[in-house]
Amino acid sequence: MERSLTRDILSGMFIVSTKASACVVDTVMQVSSSKEPLISVSVNKNNYTNECLKKNQKFIISILSKNVDGNIIKTFGFSSSRDTNKFKDFEYIEIDGIKVLKDVVGYMVLEIVDVIDVETHDIFIGRLVSSQRFNNDDAMLYQYYQEHKDELLKVTTKNNQTAFVCTVCGYVYYGDTLPPDFKCPKCGVGREAFEKR
Repeated sequence: MERSLTRDILSGMFIVSTKASACVVDTVMQVSSSKEPLISVSVNKNNYTNECLKKNQKFIISILSKNVDGNIIKTFGFSSSRDTNKFKDFEYIEIDGIKVLKDVVGYMVLEIVDVIDVETHDIFIGRLVSSQRFNNDDAMLYQYYQEHKDELLKVTTKNNQTAFVCTVCGYVYYGDTLPPDFKCPKCGVGREAFEKR
């Protein structure tokens, strides 16, 4: 099957965070070049982070590196902040009550100036307030993520135990069989998305 041309649109891998929520996105763009430039991020309307962004005036965009711990992508990309404290297993700092991972290239603090409804998503436009670079690692592009997804999301199971691994988020279910109505507790997909290991 031919891959979608949209995958050839150059974009990076980021974490957008605000009070009470954070998620992985690949839809960040600088939209002005003033002294305090405007940056946009598109977030799915069904995402809890979208709901939280609408309740807050500030958000932070962190840039993921090629060297990022794959567990960060699994945690921030395939679970909801509504049900999970995504930061609990990672080092972070807080800025104005918003958590920021330390294992990123750097971050940008933005104040929301506009929200645009674009069918399935909302585009949040923020004015850059401050930023900090943590290191000079190469930023991860979305294309790099797609090419290295299996390695980044690799799952290790316990020896001598039958396991079913979610091919979407990496959640591991231990047992001889999956229940007929089983849904992944992390990302919500059905049993058809699981592989026996």
